[in-house]
Amino acid sequence: MNISQKRPLFRRRDDSSVYRMFLWVVLILAGVWVFRLMQVGDIKPLFLPTPTPTRFATSYTLEGDAHFTAGQLDAAIIAYEEAARVDPNNAEVLAQLSRIQTYSTALLVRQTDILARLDEAIESAERAIAANPDNSYAHAMNSFALNWKASYISDDREEQALLRKSEEEAVRALQLDNSNTLALAFYAEVLVDQQKWTQAQQVIEQALQRDSSLMDVHRVHAYVLESLGEYALAIQAYDRAIAITPNLTFLYLRAGAGYRRLAFESPNEEVQRQLYEKSLEYFAQTARINQQLGVQDPTPYLSIARTYSQMGEFFIAIRNVQKTIEFQPDNAVFYGELGVLYHKNRNYETGILAFKCAVRGCTAEESCDGRGGCGPNDTPADVEGLPLSLSTVYYYDIYASELAALSTPKVSHCSEALAIASIIEASEYVSDPNIAADMVVVRTICAFDVGASAGVSATATAPAATATPMP
Repeated sequence: MNISQKRPLFRRRDDSSVYRMFLWVVLILAGVWVFRLMQVGDIKPLFLPTPTPTRFATSYTLEGDAHFTAGQLDAAIIAYEEAARVDPNNAEVLAQLSRIQTYSTALLVRQTDILARLDEAIESAERAIAANPDNSYAHAMNSFALNWKASYISDDREEQALLRKSEEEAVRALQLDNSNTLALAFYAEVLVDQQKWTQAQQVIEQALQRDSSLMDVHRVHAYVLESLGEYALAIQAYDRAIAITPNLTFLYLRAGAGYRRLAFESPNEEVQRQLYEKSLEYFAQTARINQQLGVQDPTPYLSIARTYSQMGEFFIAIRNVQKTIEFQPDNAVFYGELGVLYHKNRNYETGILAFKCAVRGCTAEESCDGRGGCGPNDTPADVEGLPLSLSTVYYYDIYASELAALSTPKVSHCSEALAIASIIEASEYVSDPNIAADMVVVRTICAFDVGASAGVSATATAPAATATPMP
């Protein structure tokens, strides 16, 4: 008889369930441990951004080169600064940063801004040399920056020291690499500033023979030709530089200034008019490029104003200087230029207000009066006066003369006129016979004003003179 086996009422549990439970406990404890380590930072979560830069220095330099070619020099500087941050020991990157920083000063107006940028350029070149002392390109860029800074220095001893240093750097660059065409070009530029024109011409011709595809070479060639008085040939050299880099506006400004110089020297009125118009075309092209790039640069409008001033069209010239003040309402140089144009246009009353801002400085409210009134695009701004220097003494001279000329016994400006005269007379610039004669006239006109004469100290001294070149 078959009897089926009965299932036990109570059976023993499977031993494998105990091991599974133990495994789960271990996993839970491990998870708690990992979570704790993540909280304290010992373990980093997956997919976090890497702590090191994700872009290589080459990526930034390519971006910087594109900006430079487009004429956006500030953006190019930023890109190269990032490249230098990523690769701080790359001499080529630092040297190229120095080159762009130096060229960018051609678009600046204020003396302080120019010198500050040139100091940055020199520092970048020196960092490049420190990273690789035998890098010819780095020494060439240092020569370039030093030379441009020398042109803004009024102290003759300091200027000559910078030029000597610039020459030494150019020579060193050529010693390290005698095929360095840029070093040759910058060496020629230094020679021009040292008034060694024949040698400069020989050197730049060597550079042209080696490589005529470089903008820098044609720019320096134009500079050498300008120094020799060959303005028509210089314009052609600038045009060749423009063909290589058509968005670098300072090249158009130099070519336009060349046409203006030719027009000024031309005895034929019809030819003169055509040359002036050609000059204005170059300046207008500069303004158009700036508008396309979104660059707020007042320099083209100032160049346009000077051209119209030479043409005798002072009203249009005044409007263009007023346009420059819209860009930089606190720039005293523009008020000085405006004062000169008001003087030429015989608007002496408004000229005095403009010269006050340029020479003495003025409040935001007075700045509107100095520019002939603030329009919808104008911003009132406090203006700091310019110190007496070779490039500003003309403002001081006309200001004192106008104050004296407009003085009457009832409304006297002689106190201020004599104060300005005393500043000029205490400076080296009184050696100019024209300026000295003007100061004699000022004192003669104001001789009736005893109170004003007594109020001016005979020992008045000029403020510290610094070079503030015209933009």
